[in-house]
Amino acid sequence: MELRKNMTIIRKGKLLIVLWTLLLLAACTNGSQNGTGNATELIYDHSLALSYAEQFSVDYYKEGYKTITIADTDRYLIVPRGKSVPQNTQGMIVIKEPVDNIYMVSSSAMDLVRAVNGLDRVKMTGTKENDWYIEEIKTAMSRGDILYAGKYSAPDYEMVLANHCGLAVENTMIYHKPEVKEKIEELGIPVLVEYSSMETHPLGRVEWIKLYGVLLDKEEEAEAYFNKEINSLSGVIDREKTDKTVVYFYITASGSVNVRKSGDYVSKMIELAGGRYLFDHLTDDNALSTMNIQMEQFIESAMEADYLVYNSSIDGKLSGMEDLLQKCPELKNAKAVREKNVWCTEKNMFQETTGIAEMILDFHYMMTGEDWNFKYMFRLED
Repeated sequence: MELRKNMTIIRKGKLLIVLWTLLLLAACTNGSQNGTGNATELIYDHSLALSYAEQFSVDYYKEGYKTITIADTDRYLIVPRGKSVPQNTQGMIVIKEPVDNIYMVSSSAMDLVRAVNGLDRVKMTGTKENDWYIEEIKTAMSRGDILYAGKYSAPDYEMVLANHCGLAVENTMIYHKPEVKEKIEELGIPVLVEYSSMETHPLGRVEWIKLYGVLLDKEEEAEAYFNKEINSLSGVIDREKTDKTVVYFYITASGSVNVRKSGDYVSKMIELAGGRYLFDHLTDDNALSTMNIQMEQFIESAMEADYLVYNSSIDGKLSGMEDLLQKCPELKNAKAVREKNVWCTEKNMFQETTGIAEMILDFHYMMTGEDWNFKYMFRLED
């Protein structure tokens, strides 16, 4: 009796094995017939053409595979839906399509995703609703479509995991908290560290829209948007230079002056607009794009500048000339103050990466005096 029972169990076990084998064979056959079979290795096809960006590259391979290389170090493999990871991809960070429920910690990257109509792929952000100046993002957060999941240094791991995060996009600040990056990766979530802020050419930052087009399968939208931005500058960046001098700065709480370094992308925007950034000789040994100088050094150069532009992104907007002179009474006799050529940036300037072309146009028309509907800056009045 016991022997018959054991034989019956064995036969059932063999039957299950046969059934599973048949199902696996059918799946493989269907995958091959539908064009969703798996490549055993990557076969190169072509690369993405880039005009200004130097911090990333994209290669396309047969059967829909793509690789992204960032800063010549980090490599990411984009695996098409229904495909497996090929064999010759060791050391790559795997990102599987479709890329959904993104935790977008980098605020500048969020604007590029917005521009390719990809906000529906973002589920979480590292910036609170009240700290956003882009209306579409504020609206999405107020509806609950995008959730605040903590800043880069202190993410809500439970929220990120519960929302089935498919990708975390960080900026280079994450390298100050490597344990956070490691923890997210331990949860099985790929982390992409984007370097758009390291692009020295302003339009290189805008061209990162192509990377997000690749990630979200929106290459055509990204290409169209980038070309539109470039075309908007035609006839401006090729004009004869104005030779007007510009100082871009803000005054710190300690009384020193924060200015952009030589070669920074803001100083290059001023150059592309036809002007000359007055502190184009400043440099030091750290990787920051700005530096603090003493008030005396600032006044010595700023007194004869044609234009003063106050950076509101850190210190806040100035309501009028009186606000500036309270911070720095020495500027009362500056050339730009006497000639009413003192301007202040709007708070949305650094969140809207896609607005760089328009910011260049703002600088240009500030210096030429032509009629223009300024978006990112305004003239300070008495």
